[in-house]
Parts: sequence; structure tokens; C-alpha cells
Amino acid sequence: MTFSMCIPPPNVTGSLHIGHALTVAIQDALVRWHRMRGDRVLWVPGSDHAGIATQAVVEKQLWKERGLRRHELGREDFLKEVWQWKEEKGGEICEQLRALGASLDWDRECFTMDAGSSVAVTEAFVQLYNAGLLYRNCQLVNWSCALRSAISDIEVENRPLPGRTELRLPGCPTPVSFGLLVSVAFPVDGEPDAEVVVGTTRPETLPGDVAVAVHPDDSRYTRLHGRHLRHPLTGQLLPLITDPAVDPQVGTGAVKVTPAHSPADAEMGARHGLSPLTVIAEDGTMTPLCGDWLQGLHRFVAREKIMGALRERGQLRGLQDHPMVLPICSRSGDVVEYLLKSQWFVRCQEMGDRAAQAVESGALKLCPSFHQKSWQHWFTHIGDWCVSRQLWWGHRIPAYLITEGHDKQGDKDCWVVGRSEAEARQAAAELTGRPGTELTLERDPDVLDTWFSSALFPFSALGWPQKTPDLVHFYPLSLLETGSDLLFFWVGRMVMLGTQLTGQLPFNKVLLHSMVRDRQGRKMSKSLGNVLDPRDIISGVELQVLQTKLRDGNLDPAELAFAAAAQKKDFPHGIPECGTDALRFALCSHGMLGGDLHLSVSEVLSCRHFCNKIWNALRFILNALGENFVPQPSEELSPTSPMDTWILSRLALAARECERGFLTQELSLVTHALHHFWLHNLCDVYLEAVKPVLLRKPRPPGPPQVLFSCADVGLRLLAPLMPFLAEELWQRLPQRPGGLSAPSICVAPYPSAHSLEHWRQPELEQNFSQVQEAVQVLRALRATYQLTKARPQVLLQTLESEEQDLFQAFLEPLGTLSHCGAVSILPPGTTAPSGWAQATLSGTVQIYMELQGLVDPQTQLPRLAARRLKLQKQLDGLMAQTPSEGEAETQKQQRLSALQLELSKLDQAASHLRQLMDEAPAPGSFKL
Repeated sequence: MTFSMCIPPPNVTGSLHIGHALTVAIQDALVRWHRMRGDRVLWVPGSDHAGIATQAVVEKQLWKERGLRRHELGREDFLKEVWQWKEEKGGEICEQLRALGASLDWDRECFTMDAGSSVAVTEAFVQLYNAGLLYRNCQLVNWSCALRSAISDIEVENRPLPGRTELRLPGCPTPVSFGLLVSVAFPVDGEPDAEVVVGTTRPETLPGDVAVAVHPDDSRYTRLHGRHLRHPLTGQLLPLITDPAVDPQVGTGAVKVTPAHSPADAEMGARHGLSPLTVIAEDGTMTPLCGDWLQGLHRFVAREKIMGALRERGQLRGLQDHPMVLPICSRSGDVVEYLLKSQWFVRCQEMGDRAAQAVESGALKLCPSFHQKSWQHWFTHIGDWCVSRQLWWGHRIPAYLITEGHDKQGDKDCWVVGRSEAEARQAAAELTGRPGTELTLERDPDVLDTWFSSALFPFSALGWPQKTPDLVHFYPLSLLETGSDLLFFWVGRMVMLGTQLTGQLPFNKVLLHSMVRDRQGRKMSKSLGNVLDPRDIISGVELQVLQTKLRDGNLDPAELAFAAAAQKKDFPHGIPECGTDALRFALCSHGMLGGDLHLSVSEVLSCRHFCNKIWNALRFILNALGENFVPQPSEELSPTSPMDTWILSRLALAARECERGFLTQELSLVTHALHHFWLHNLCDVYLEAVKPVLLRKPRPPGPPQVLFSCADVGLRLLAPLMPFLAEELWQRLPQRPGGLSAPSICVAPYPSAHSLEHWRQPELEQNFSQVQEAVQVLRALRATYQLTKARPQVLLQTLESEEQDLFQAFLEPLGTLSHCGAVSILPPGTTAPSGWAQATLSGTVQIYMELQGLVDPQTQLPRLAARRLKLQKQLDGLMAQTPSEGEAETQKQQRLSALQLELSKLDQAASHLRQLMDEAPAPGSFKL
């Protein structure tokens, strides 16, 4: 089989955080498993040029170090600076990926601005243009004034505000209030006392108003149909128009129409033939159309000046809290403006319909499946995608404006598209009917949206548009694994463009993991101080170093103080060294189907302790095997004792669960199965039970063979998740005779459930579970009577012959695991010895434990009384609490039951001790 996957290319600007580490841990575990199965595997590494973010970082650096702006350098020299910065800083991500153990195909590493990607981007643009799916138009776009660039719809965060809310915004000297409805009077022309009151949340756009609209059936304004109103600031006449889109139930039922700065108003303006007035410039200042008193002011400073003017003129009719949704640029934090711009757009409806149909038909599977609903909704309501970005860093748009040498048709510019200027010139010649040499072409200065090149990554990274061997063998990809937050930013666009340009879905399954949050449930954010470099968890880091990293970042002073305090609270002693394997295992242990992933360092530290447990288990096993041990082939291994049979059955079960987890790509099933086998089956039970067996002379040959198989198979099961630990320990195991063993565990065969099925003994496992219950009962009795060193005799009595046989097979391990002495079966009908501690198991088995001579009643009774008093106080306190509801009440009742059971055990123990004070035969005097 072939298995191919690509890493979601991280932004070259920064370093990986824990969210990236989760992606790497999941993907690497899957590709390692496929390699161990013998599949032909390709895992493509790469990084993204991150147009907006990278340009912003380099511009800040230029200003900070040399006092230069990019326009002073010029485009060519600025791009040289960016490439130099990328070469110096871009290697950090690769270092982090290697530290995480990512077994990527490094010889296939690509960058979304390298030569191959540039060819693919140009080809994609040309093909989409020729297919009529790319067009240029002057229309409203989402504009970030802080970035001075257009942004796409899904880079706009719609933030709900309950009412008046103050926000600090980039470039604005003071906080700005939002969530306020301003009521403004528009006088009716020719009627001195008549006016129409209009509500707006954006008074700064008043200079751009070209009309006032009301619903045609709103009787309040019927008499004013066809009349004109006076603009409250300029005095210009504005028509009062009627449009069914106006909601008469909202506000006064009258709305101002600003086609240049509102999508809804632009549609209304087009219906009524109204010319738009652009009053906000690209940099967020007011344009000359606003007049000298406003020109050049920041738009939110102008807002206050406009409000003052309305008050002075007596045309402000009210100011009230108003719930609203504010569009925020997710890149810069600035309020998004809607500006009229000539840009390139991708028509998405047809491609979006195909993407929706692919999921609906099952051709494309989204996992978890609950994402399907939002997928269908997004593609049902998808708009065209503005792909122009007013940046220098990125793929320059391969479109050319014919500036001279042709007859211009009206005000419409004439554009051509080509893979090269020569191809564009030939297209221009065909379009104009003039020789290409007589035409002057000017290339579009804008670059393409970063997500455009990212959307091509699954096939451009394999050599498309060339039909390379990689593209033939590995495309479509077997799987796309990424964070659920990229479902529309990246996944949806890959599906649209991949299907359109290659004729195939770029992958047939999408695996989406949850967002990683800190233990308080907060999203990872630099301003909160909770963003962690995975290497800091792997190697450990002092608090001072963490704080230094914060100070070296680009947080403003207020954010820095908050982040530093939060970091000091979360990591007062820094972060202890946890290791790569522990971090990977902790990340993969969270289920895919749940909500957000809350990860704490203490959880990773717990996995480090698990690693230590495995290490110590292998030390014990290697010591038990000795120097001259020769392993048997696993298919020839036949257990000779019930304990050997049990552990091999549990090992086969673990292999089956791991296989199920990898096949379903639910890695939490794998981590759970491995943790349970290594810790609870092998370390806690089998290794303890086998210790006395290994001390026998001569030593039985079976247990060492079983120990070897547990180590060999167990480490190979573990290898995809804990590659470093598994490799180190597996290399120390003795080799099987004959045949060549794999040079590394990463290419050793992954244990298949089928090959180990002959070890499965479910009935014996069920029987041993009763033995383990008996172990727990005996340990509890030892704890109650505080038997720390003594090894008391134990008697088991049952009327059922099957149960007698069951326990008879495990008498020795039962004694070993419960830290007791000899364990015997008490025949049915035989009177139990007097004064022995007694407990019931499952209602049918009586357990007796020797106490005579092992416990001093006079010493123990006061201790029991003190413990009973303490527990009784806890019980009384709980009983006195007022009843609660839901989960809290359930937990309270469970605690009450536990306390009452413990008190009952203490009372029973006290009764036994009082009996012992009356009877004092010698210890060990009872004989069957």
C-alpha cells in the first residue's frame, strides 16, 4: 500500500507551539505505523511564506535596527531583506520538528515561495482565469487599514458586542467606543420643522451618505416619498428612497445609504443608481471628499469631531447602547473597513458546490463527522474570494495592464494574464489586434493571498503542474490531518482548487483535531503568556528564561505585564524536563471526538514517569534474560503456566486494540491500550508475580521467553508514539536466531492482531480478574490492620468447585501480589479459624487472613478508634451540608457511601481485634 500525507506548512515567521506539536505527534505516529506495516510512505515537509506576517516582522526589524521604511528601500531591495531574514530565521521550525521526532521525508522539503511553488501558483492562476473562474472587478472588499491590504472573509472575526465597549486599536491614540447607536436628524427640504431621524453605529461615514432609505410600506414616511433631505453636515440634498430591504421595525425605520463603505448599502445603491463616495482612505484616514476640517484625520478621531459638530448644530437626537457585531481583522486586531477596490476575485460558487457534494456523497470524509454540518453551511453561503493583497512579499499576480498602444473602451481597464510577460504580450496582441511590440504592459503590483499557494500545497509539493513520479504515485494524498480551526482557511480551499486543477479530490479523508488550550481553558496566546515552545517542555526551562522570551517578543507594555504575571503563576518554578516521548504520548492520549484539548505540564510529567516505568521494566527483563539467552520465534512460544498464558493474552489484546486505534486513526485508543498493558498488566502484575519464579533453581525456561516477547512486541507496539525510548530499549534486546533483524525498530514489523491471536485466552483473563479482586481485598485488609512487613497466611473458601479450580491455578501469584504468605483453599463445610480477619468476595467467596501473633490489639485498637473518629467527623460534615443539584450532589452521595463503607470496615476490624484479645494461640497454629 501507499500512504501519503503533507504537514500543514507552518508560518516561516515564528516557531512551533503546542498546537503544532499536536499535529506533528498525530501525523508522525500514523506515518511510523504505516512504515512498520511495510507501506510505501511519503510525508511531505514544508513551510509557508506567510505574506502579511513575514512582511510585518521584517518591516518592524528594518525600522528598529536601521530606521528605514520599505518604500525607502524599494521593492527589490526589500525582498532581498525578507529572503535574508528567512534564511537566518526560517531554520528554527526544522529544528523543532526534529526535536519532536518528526520522521518527515526531508529531501522533499518545500517552501511556498520556492521556484516549484511559484510555477504552480502561476499555472493555477492562468488556468482559473482561462476557465472563467478568476476575474477583476471594482467592488467592496474587507480592508485592514493597519495592514493596508485586503483580507478575505474568513480572516474577519465577527465580534459580538453587548453594548458600549471600549477597544484599543492599532494607530489610534485613544480607546474607541463601539456598541452605540447615534440618532441623527436629516431635515426635510422645504419643510423647516420636518426631519427624518436616522440611526447609525458609524457616524464617521456620514460624509459618504448619498441617500436615506425607508421601506415602501412604512406609513410614517409615505408623504415624504420622492422628497429630498438636507445632509446634516454638508447641507447637500439627498434623495429619500424606498427599498424593501429596509426593516421598519429597527430603529426609526430610516437608514442612511453609504454605498462605498457598506456591503448592504452597495447593493441598495446599485439598485437605485446611486454613485458611491469614498470617504475613508486605505490608511484609515478621511479623504479630501470630507472637506478640510476632516481630511487626513484618523477615522475614529474624525468620528468624535463629527459628533461634536452634530451637537453644535442641534442635529444629534440621541446616543444609546446598541448590541452589534464588529468586524475585526484577525491578523492585526484593527476594525475592518469596507472599501471599493479593483481586485482579483476567484468565483467560488461552482467549486464550492462540488466541495459540498463531495462530503454529501461520502467521496470526502470529514472526521469527526460533526464538522460536516458547518462544511455544508459554509459552502452553501460562500462568496467570491478576493485574492489580491497589497503587499510586496508573496507571489506577484501574473496579470498585466495594457497601459499604452490600444484604444481604451470607456473607463474600463484592459488586463491580460500570462505565465510570462511574453505570453501576456501575445494575449494582449490578440485582444487588441495590435503587434505586441507596440503595446506597453504594466504588471499588477499586488501579490496573491498566502492561502492561494497553501491551497495548492498537496499537489504543488509533488511537482504539479509537471506529471512527476511523485505526483503519479502519491496523489491524491491518503489523508489530510490538521487542526479544526483550518477547516475553511485551508482545507476547504484545497478541496476547491485541487478538484478544479487536478480533476481529483486532493485527499479522501480529513482528520481534524481539537484546539489546544491551557489548563484554564484559554486559547494559546502570546498576550496571555501561555504559548509554549515544545522544546521547553521537552528539555525543561527556568522561569527566568520564559520571562526573557516574553520580553524579547513584540507585546506592548500592558500585554507584557499581564503575560509575565500569568506565566509566573502557571510556572512558578519553570517547567521540568519531560522528554519528547512523554510530550508526544500526552498529546496523542486525547480523543479526537471531544471538545478542546486542555493540556497541562503535569500531565506530560505523568507520561514521563510512565516512560521511566518502561525503562525500569526493561532493565529488569534484560537482567532476567542474562547473557546467553536465545529467544524463541514468537509463533513457537507456548506458555506453560497460567500467569504466562495471562500476560501473553493481555499482550495480544493490547496489539488488537492498538491496531484498531491506528486503523480508525483514534490514537487515544492506542495510548490507553499501551498504558494499560505496560503499567497495569506487565509492571504491576506479571513482573511482580514472576519474581519468585525466577529465583527458583533450576529456573523454568518459560518465563524468560515470555518476558522477551512482552518486551519485543510491547516496544514495537509503542514505537510509533515513543520512537526514542522504544529505539533505545529495543536495540538492547537479544536478537532472534536465524534471519536478519531490522536495523531499527522504526522499520521492524508492527505486531498484527492476527499474528498474535493464538495467544488470546479471554476466559482465563476473566478468571484472573477475580484473582485480582481477591488481591485488592487482601491488600485492603492489610492496610486496615496496618500489616506492613508481616506475611499472613490466607484461606479461600467457596462452595463452587469451578471457583475452587480457578483460584487453585493462581494460589502462588495471589500470595505474591497481595504481599501475603501461603494461600490455601479451605474445603467447603470446614469451620473457619477463630480470630482471623474475614472479607467476602463477590458474595460467593470468603477470604480469611491470619492475624494472631501479627497484630497487637492493644496498640491497634486506639489507632482504629482515632481513624474512625476522623472519618465520622468528615461524614457528619457532609451530612450537614445543604442538598445540592446535579453532578455536585452525585459526587457528594458517592463520597458519603465511601465513608460509610470505610467506617463499616473499621468497625469490623475493631471487632476482630477484640476477639484476639480473648484468644491468643501461637501464630501459624492453624492447619488444614
